[in-house]
Amino acid sequence: MTTAPPFPGMNPYLESPYRWPEIHHTLISELARTLNLQIVPKYRAAIEIRVYIDTSLVGIPDVYVQERPKQPVRSSAVAISTKPERVMLPTPCEVTEGYLEIREPATKRVVTVIEVLSPANKRKGEGRKQYLKKREAVLSSATHFVEIDLLRRGEPMPLASGQQATYQILVSRADERPSAERYAFDLRDRLPKFLLPLDTEDPEPAVDIKALLDQVCQNTAIDIDIDYTVQSQSPLSDDDFAWLQALCRHD
Repeated sequence: MTTAPPFPGMNPYLESPYRWPEIHHTLISELARTLNLQIVPKYRAAIEIRVYIDTSLVGIPDVYVQERPKQPVRSSAVAISTKPERVMLPTPCEVTEGYLEIREPATKRVVTVIEVLSPANKRKGEGRKQYLKKREAVLSSATHFVEIDLLRRGEPMPLASGQQATYQILVSRADERPSAERYAFDLRDRLPKFLLPLDTEDPEPAVDIKALLDQVCQNTAIDIDIDYTVQSQSPLSDDDFAWLQALCRHD
């Protein structure tokens, strides 16, 4: 464990499958809390969940195995000339994903949907299928849409254009589609602020994802569980890892 370096933007170590579920849940909760301080009483940020059954390979790619577990020694009176390989079986599991809806309590109308992507949304399988179906439905409606992708791994969400980048925040206002605002950034860039779309007559609150993530890390004390002197579970390039070590030395 080392002191957290002063990342200007996203901390790639948070993407660990052991940490991201906690970060994802806490970030959505913190985002709801901070937005409600600004948009109540006309609107309310409500946490919703999406539940589905996914069949994935246990440990691939969401579980990182650092040490191969010892296998039991089995005795037999019959000599076996070939040694079997050990494989992983597809296992159905229930997945719960949280997201935010900005609602107008007086009418129950959903004004804006905010999604923070999970690893299951960015790999082939039921998670991506369910997410893309929901995404297409929102983009075909009169509801604003915000999509926050803070994950390095996986297949990006479909876009008709745009520069290549590691991370992105997409802000799609219903009255401007198919055009949308895209904040593209990389590991060494500061996480951008963006305006949350609401009804046109209302001021749009600024969302500072960097401040929210810093608060989440403080609330969860997750940094004491991370050793920044070793590679992340989704390995950084040699240049980025050297940059990280320089940050650690100057912290």
